[in-house]
Amino acid sequence: MKVLGINAIYHDPAAALVVDGRIVAAAEEERFSRRKHGKRPLPWSAWELPELSAAWCLAEAGLRPEDLDAVAYSFDPALMGTPEESGLNDPGDTMRKMYAEMAPEFLAHALPGLDPAKVRFVKHHVAHAASAGLGAPTADNSVLVLDGRGEAHSHLAGRYTDGQLEILAGQALPHSIGLLYEDLTDHLGFLRSSDEFKVMAMASYGKPRFLGELSELIVATDDGGFRTPKIDFSEYAPRLGKGDDWTPDHADLAASVQQRVEEVLLDLARWLHERTGDRTLTLAGGVALNCVANTRIFAETPFEQVWVQPAAGDSGTALGSALHVARGLGETTEPMPGADLGRGWSDDEIQKWLDTAAIEYERPRDVADAVAEVLANNGIVAWFQGRSEFGPRALGHRSLLAHPGYEANLERMNDVKGREQFRPVAPMVLAERAAEIFSRGPIPSRYMLFVHDVAQDWKDRIPTVTHVDGTARIQTVDRAEEPLVARMLECFERRTGLPVVVNTSLNTAGRPMVDDPRDALECFGSAPVDLLAIGPFVVRRRRSTLAG
Repeated sequence: MKVLGINAIYHDPAAALVVDGRIVAAAEEERFSRRKHGKRPLPWSAWELPELSAAWCLAEAGLRPEDLDAVAYSFDPALMGTPEESGLNDPGDTMRKMYAEMAPEFLAHALPGLDPAKVRFVKHHVAHAASAGLGAPTADNSVLVLDGRGEAHSHLAGRYTDGQLEILAGQALPHSIGLLYEDLTDHLGFLRSSDEFKVMAMASYGKPRFLGELSELIVATDDGGFRTPKIDFSEYAPRLGKGDDWTPDHADLAASVQQRVEEVLLDLARWLHERTGDRTLTLAGGVALNCVANTRIFAETPFEQVWVQPAAGDSGTALGSALHVARGLGETTEPMPGADLGRGWSDDEIQKWLDTAAIEYERPRDVADAVAEVLANNGIVAWFQGRSEFGPRALGHRSLLAHPGYEANLERMNDVKGREQFRPVAPMVLAERAAEIFSRGPIPSRYMLFVHDVAQDWKDRIPTVTHVDGTARIQTVDRAEEPLVARMLECFERRTGLPVVVNTSLNTAGRPMVDDPRDALECFGSAPVDLLAIGPFVVRRRRSTLAG
């Protein structure tokens, strides 16, 4: 059984392929088109499809469109009411609904040979839920979905038992925690539906001075839902334009909204546990990328395990819709094997790219050790290995690496990426070493979706990755799953005594993460990076010897 999943209606268009219940490939369109987030979530862009990523998924499996048994589209226009019925009064919804209804014909045009009758609409939040509940290692679990919006809801609470979803609650629009956070993002001068993670970072610099007032406005309800009225944030801090300097008032507003969102999410998770008693909670939807909230859910609710879909945003619905339809067709689906579901290249293919670029390169005896040597000497390394990651996190396949022991390296890394200086960078650490350095969040933490407290005696040793609030968003590395990354970490510790390396995404501000070798070479050529480790090869920065 061959099912292609498609996300297209709002933002982060993506495609995923499930064959005989196994996830074969998944990728976001932005990695191919080089347009950040693939497109903006505007009504007149709702027709745009992830044509490049869909074609790649099929090619990866050696399939043609006519070979597919079904195409799962992660939005059901039949469930969408009028702009007035949603309470959002967005006239663009009429256009979105029309384009979604036409998706089978659009897909048949984009994938010649596809029978449009094979396209199946999947409720948006069911697709989110399936990406987590069916993608998680634990088959039976509770699932909580929160995002900006779907057809008529912004939230789903339910449970998976033997692969079947039971929906227990859903919050109707216009109430939406995701849209509330988007409004705040826009108010603080950032890009809506893109820069919400910047608000989370800014919150660490403030105090929740406005929590009392916000607690009366943003509330959980007894039926497993919540209320989020429209809030005039200018009453707390003046609106910022793009690039404006923020003040303590803005940081305090971010901190207040962040904490209130955390508290409501805790209420929703506890409500769900009271009805299921499950050990495991799975999370999806854009709100599930809020790693500070995820840690509180793990630490302060009765759930013993919390698993977050690494592509928790809308891109993950391509995978979830494919899994959901595969289940509906009688397949037994397998859990997500990892996030490395995108494109990869053989050593010979990479060498051809390097030869074509006419660039000097070498093949060291051990690329992991060669990288560790540069890092130990405080160099910055672009790391391009294996298949690219599905989702927004760099997890040791498309990463920028640095030494964590120098406080100045945080500013240096943000300068390299061309982004705001309040943004943190993350540590990667061997799974067996993590507990001695990091606490509170779950360990292992494979997908960098929780924050952990940094032990007091380690804060001064790894200042680059210790955020202003004393936390770090860690990625633990399992040597059985990532032997090359593990060896690099071991070689670095042997040289420095530190079992931690700085890991941030291999891109610069406003651009998608590097995906193919050309992207890697272009990024290396334009950014002040000392070494590119690409497959078994390294490319070193040539320093000019010309006198001024």
